[in-house]
Amino acid sequence: SLCTSNIISNILPPVSLWTGTAVRYLDKKESVKPVISTGSEQRKVQTKSKKTLAKPGVKNIVLVEGVRTPFLLSGTTYADLMPHDLARAALQGLLHKTSLPKDAVDYIIYGTVIQEVKTSNVAREASLGAGFSDKIPSHTVTMACISSNVAMTTGVGLITAGQCDTIVAGGVEFMSDVPIRHSRKMRKTMLALNRAKTLGQRLSLIGSIRMAHLTPELPAVAEFSTAETMGHSADRLAAAFGVTRLEQDEFALRSHTLAKQAQDAGLLSDVISFKVPGRDTVAKDNGIRPSSMEQLAKLKPAFIKPHGTVTAANSSFLTDGASAVLIMSEEKALAMGYKPKAYLRDFVFVSQDPKDQLLLGPAYGTPKVLARAGLTMDDIDVFEFHEAFAGQIMANLKALDSDWFAQTYMGRKVKVGAPAMEKFNLWGGSLSLGHPFGATGCRLVTTVAHRLLKEGGQYGLVAACAAGGQGHAMVIEAYPQ
Repeated sequence: SLCTSNIISNILPPVSLWTGTAVRYLDKKESVKPVISTGSEQRKVQTKSKKTLAKPGVKNIVLVEGVRTPFLLSGTTYADLMPHDLARAALQGLLHKTSLPKDAVDYIIYGTVIQEVKTSNVAREASLGAGFSDKIPSHTVTMACISSNVAMTTGVGLITAGQCDTIVAGGVEFMSDVPIRHSRKMRKTMLALNRAKTLGQRLSLIGSIRMAHLTPELPAVAEFSTAETMGHSADRLAAAFGVTRLEQDEFALRSHTLAKQAQDAGLLSDVISFKVPGRDTVAKDNGIRPSSMEQLAKLKPAFIKPHGTVTAANSSFLTDGASAVLIMSEEKALAMGYKPKAYLRDFVFVSQDPKDQLLLGPAYGTPKVLARAGLTMDDIDVFEFHEAFAGQIMANLKALDSDWFAQTYMGRKVKVGAPAMEKFNLWGGSLSLGHPFGATGCRLVTTVAHRLLKEGGQYGLVAACAAGGQGHAMVIEAYPQ
């Protein structure tokens, strides 16, 4: 891969042509070791006895359970549903799995990104549809791809503040039917027609409509502040860090291969079966498609043509799905007879330049959350990073492993280092499992809890990037078994 990087750098346009500024994130003197691993070295983590991260005077907050609907490619089996249908299914799955009384919840919080206008507070509509008490307040949050992370940490804050003991948090995204708007001029005309009082006024407004007014406004996964699509930004980021097409395809293949192994081994136990009205019951993700390096190499660049390195295969795909988690104070969970899966410990949210550092949330968030928890990378037994693009993952890993990046952009004296790949996303990730924007955060946290239990580790770390140049990281501690 490193040899290929040298070849690619000779035929790609200079980074300055792609970004408008000569952004380069690796010092020429630095040697960045390859970080790709096939995952074949999955093994039980051998951990030493480590300190607990409990803090005096601070409530212990636990993850009791987490579930999700199967994540499906948009336009497939969920195509005729609405977002609240998926969120309701996740909530009902959580109720079924925990036998939680429907009136025992203090608050419900959901995350979503592209809102259905009919159910803008999807948390409320889904909770009522799932049969929760109408006395339980519910609200919806949005922070791009870390929306359900915000939902969970909002719940943590409510419990810490003593306002609640039992929180249901989750997220949903439904890309099969996104809102498509009329043009601004057409919307103004239609609103004016609604206010018109006479036939003459209506005819005059109708006569003002031109063909150009009928052009719809299609949604795009693009930054409002820069007008750049996320895929284009990912391609520039990969170039800035010298991430080659080969490295990206290798990581994408790794993600799909590991996801398929986890699915076949029954490790994805958070997935619930869902009977889709008028269709079959779905019980597993349908985007997991292991291929070969030869097949991946045939795909053309999807965003920067013809020299880009980001393709459809090394990018996450548009996905429909929902997730839900039950979060409680430890005291309340034990009083209700639950055996928690994990403690939710320190977390951070970060923000940086949305143009040239749009997808570097994990590189900024990971060192900060480790510092808050008093841990090092070597202390972490399980890593689960959101895989928006293979190039984004590789760029973040190289940033974490760069002293120059740490000193120049983070004010740190030394790097924290890249995660050991034998601990990293071993059950697949967003590239293979799918990425319903609002739902991925809960999947990451639940997967860490399950992997800690399966592998015998004590600490896990979740990290994710998000649109707007934002990011999130959280430390999770295994519950004593």
